[in-house]
Amino acid sequence: MHIIATAGHVDHGKSTLVRALTGTDPDRLAEEKKRGLTIDLGFAFTTLPSGRKLSFIDVPGHIRFIKNMLAGVGGVDACIFVVAATEGWKPQSEEHLRILELLGISHGIVALTQIGLVDDELAQLAHMDIEEKTEGSFLQDAPVIAVDSIDGTGIDELRDALDVLTKEAPNATNTKRPRLWIDRSFAATGAGSVVTGTLTGGRIRVDDELTLIPGEKQTRIRAIQTQGEARTKIDPGHRVALNLTHVDQQALSRGVALVFDDQWHRTNRFDASIQILANLSHEVSRRGAFSLYIGSGEWPVRIRVLGPKRLAPGSKGQVRVFLSEDLPLLPGDRFVLRESGRDETVGGGQVLDVDPIVKASEAHPDLSIDRVVTERGWVKADKLERLTGAVVEPNLGDWVASPSVISAMEEHVRLLIEQAGPLGLDMAILEERERLVATTLDGIEILEGRARPFDQEDVFVNHPLLDQLAANPFSPSQPDDLSAEEIRGLIQRGTVVQNDGVLFAASAMDKAAIVVARLLNEKPDGVTVAEIRDALGTTRKFALPICAVLDSTGITRRREDLRIAGPRLPVI
Repeated sequence: MHIIATAGHVDHGKSTLVRALTGTDPDRLAEEKKRGLTIDLGFAFTTLPSGRKLSFIDVPGHIRFIKNMLAGVGGVDACIFVVAATEGWKPQSEEHLRILELLGISHGIVALTQIGLVDDELAQLAHMDIEEKTEGSFLQDAPVIAVDSIDGTGIDELRDALDVLTKEAPNATNTKRPRLWIDRSFAATGAGSVVTGTLTGGRIRVDDELTLIPGEKQTRIRAIQTQGEARTKIDPGHRVALNLTHVDQQALSRGVALVFDDQWHRTNRFDASIQILANLSHEVSRRGAFSLYIGSGEWPVRIRVLGPKRLAPGSKGQVRVFLSEDLPLLPGDRFVLRESGRDETVGGGQVLDVDPIVKASEAHPDLSIDRVVTERGWVKADKLERLTGAVVEPNLGDWVASPSVISAMEEHVRLLIEQAGPLGLDMAILEERERLVATTLDGIEILEGRARPFDQEDVFVNHPLLDQLAANPFSPSQPDDLSAEEIRGLIQRGTVVQNDGVLFAASAMDKAAIVVARLLNEKPDGVTVAEIRDALGTTRKFALPICAVLDSTGITRRREDLRIAGPRLPVI
């Protein structure tokens, strides 16, 4: 499937040509038929003799409907550029050509229409005029097919040229990140809301849940059609009609995008390259009321020129664009910029950065993924994909960072470990990326939540406190010169237990469990704290925290003032 746009001056026969190629009149509005003038986008499709399928987007040629024209050419693969032999190249022909170039369209055919209304000399002059006007553009070497859409002259030759064109034009790529910009919506009797658009980026299926942006409304695909055929799934590169559920018709305006919610970064500003049209009579700066045309939408924007304060006609530069709405954009998206006050096309270009974080006076945007990573230092791989559209394997956990950033972090964490001394570094005080780095360092071991060099003695093995606590297990003397960090390390190793500020050797709890088990064998209905205290030969000061530890570990359970057997009570 290929999407072909018509383009060219008003009254040069674009709609009539589409009707001759497809049998469908793309002028669907009553006012269009009454006035004989294309006002809004029209759609048609056909299958070439070779079997290739084409969808056509017929755009208005009149200057007053340039906004509608721009809404239709954002997702096309190629164009038929229409010039009437009776009038030749006109001002709107020039603007349409420049818009197509700004949008990155690089394949096309020129149809010299109304050829039956002129003699051979006028036809030849029109042909020469086209060659002159398209020189240096993507249409410079494009075939020029003379046609008469009424009597059919040249239509078969045009079909053959379309066959060749679609072999050369790029095919839609599947990045598994679908996006459909709505270019038409309506309420169908008995079916609910229907939208149409060109699907790019990935496959969609019936029952997929999609998000509308702007607006953040959720909807579900009830049915899919393409070229009049029902589908259960559809791949990118097709014109599609979607029947949607659970959504208000008012939310389905032209310019809204349908996407999978978690795949797209929403942005209200972006950095971009821009080509200023050479035929402008003035420089371009931040001054002015601008409209941005991207996807199928028109959006009021402010711009900030990056670098110089102004861009001269015919120059290339970079701008930061400020939107009034959040849009799901990607680097590589093409746009056209018009100045509303002068009602003229200023230029257009390519989105470079959908989430600029460097201030405008220092920004040097490009399409490099490394730049995005470098500017952020660290970025999660899934976020990087939303920002760039590229799948990048993380190089530390689920983070992506440049080698120099990781190296600096490694040096930092090694220094922290060295400074921690014989106790080792408590991993809990590190932030996520530091902990990840610590696990990758050569010569470093992590034991019981602490990082230390392999060759460093473990101070928690045979620590003096263990003997001190074990000497009188149920009434242990408490240390008065031990740091909180040492105590925490012993507890993390599982050799010391603490409750209510009292420390015990872990082995003391095992011994206490056996003593309590014997008591409960004699009194299965439960024993008091006092009875446990006496059996352990200790005081209430120590008996209460011992009972609390036994309760928390499932050795015992508390029932009012008694302790009864818990699920982990030892069998005696």
